[in-house]
Amino acid sequence: MRMQDKGRQPKSTAPGDDAAGNPGPRRPARVQRADGETTYNRILEIAGARFAAKGFATTTNKEIAAEAGVDLASINYHFDNRSGLYRAVLAEAHRRLIDVKDLDRLMARDIPAAQKLRSLIGLVVQGALGELAWPVVVLGREILSPSAYLQAFQQEELLPKLRILLPMLSEITALPPDDPALTRCVPCILAPCVMTTLLARNSTAASGLPFNSSRELMVDHLYLYAMGGLQAIGRAAPGASQLPEGSAR
Repeated sequence: MRMQDKGRQPKSTAPGDDAAGNPGPRRPARVQRADGETTYNRILEIAGARFAAKGFATTTNKEIAAEAGVDLASINYHFDNRSGLYRAVLAEAHRRLIDVKDLDRLMARDIPAAQKLRSLIGLVVQGALGELAWPVVVLGREILSPSAYLQAFQQEELLPKLRILLPMLSEITALPPDDPALTRCVPCILAPCVMTTLLARNSTAASGLPFNSSRELMVDHLYLYAMGGLQAIGRAAPGASQLPEGSAR
């Protein structure tokens, strides 16, 4: 059992947060032992499901600890406090949707940008169709009702992945990678993937809605939809020339 220093005072804010609780840079994660990693993951899973079901504002550490079968000190040890736990849940939710390591591997492949786009959509659909729905629901809640941690989440999770994607979009549209239009294209590509997948998760053949299709059919549809939009953006740019051959399927 770990003994707490008598002089150490409990924290009321996440590491790097100011006195008002505004988020700051996260402390590097502690090195986990095998048993500690199991506890960390169990807390993370329970917290993700609870935040998805009730939202961050109405979910307490006490109920998460009770469901995970741990004490409150375990949450404070692994995540520092409730704020740190929520930030870890947001990061894990986005990683399950699309992992930066998968993006790096995909963009390093020697294939046309259009094929990379289709593979990207396949990764997002696969992530959104995961066994657990809470990652997508937690992210949706954060976007629709932002917490104080949204800006830090964007800086730590979204921007690094955005920088990886922009060269691919630049090749498809023939726009410079730093063109703001390309950044606006990213949610226009990814949001339909997530929404269509959510509808597919909750649709049956009996519902009469055409969302209960195969994964491949869904990916093909979303790819054609995204390519059409990207090509239109490229053509609409001032002084745009004809799109390069590799930008079409």
